[in-house]
Amino acid sequence: MLQTLFRQTLPLWIVLLCASAAPAAPISTPENMAERVRACTACHGEQGRAAPDGYYPRLAGKPAGYLYHQLLNFAEGRRRYGSMAQLVQPLSDDYLLRMAQHFASLDIPYPAPSREAPRISPQDLERGRQLAVHGNPARQLPACTACHGAALMGTEPNVPALLGLPLDYLTAQLGAWQTGERRAHAPDCMAAIVRRMTPGDIISVASWLSMQPVPAATHARTLQQGLLLDDSLRCGSAPELNPQPHKKGQP
Repeated sequence: MLQTLFRQTLPLWIVLLCASAAPAAPISTPENMAERVRACTACHGEQGRAAPDGYYPRLAGKPAGYLYHQLLNFAEGRRRYGSMAQLVQPLSDDYLLRMAQHFASLDIPYPAPSREAPRISPQDLERGRQLAVHGNPARQLPACTACHGAALMGTEPNVPALLGLPLDYLTAQLGAWQTGERRAHAPDCMAAIVRRMTPGDIISVASWLSMQPVPAATHARTLQQGLLLDDSLRCGSAPELNPQPHKKGQP
């Protein structure tokens, strides 16, 4: 199956040339992982830097654990996108991990944030900043920084960056969490958080995040102990966020 996937990424004239030159010899699969994942970069951009249309997200430099979980989510039906499912379902878990590790190792510059005028009012944009940086304890909404790090560039090994993503992608993914179109390993902390948000909250947060510049240090950081979640928001895909179960009132 890997050979078939690779052949589909080659121009037709190369396949015909190889067949006519040595009809009995199989086309070998390259050992270079960068060549093997060309089917991924056809949509996600060269070296996984993201497609210019904003629909296919960046893969380069994201934590390997996060990328691996997303490949499993597509393969096992927690995320629904036919082309992705068909691509990854025939592959072994070990191979999916190797793909994830390859993209995680890439250090590709991020594009500049959008210079378009905000589509929302300054007040709503400020609400997005407040939710992203401070959350809303009264509504049991943790800050985005609680999991994604103070710089919002993700935390190792399983939490991705939120900066450097376009508005349409952020809005679509938060909406998918809210409607159940996107899911993760149970317990699904992101689903629980987003379902506490209003449509206005989603637009405000996504708008503010999409306008922020990416810091010079683009790789995910080590999780800070002070940012751990409480038991009401346990994360099956990122168990490091809840390393020690505790009861309310305990430090």
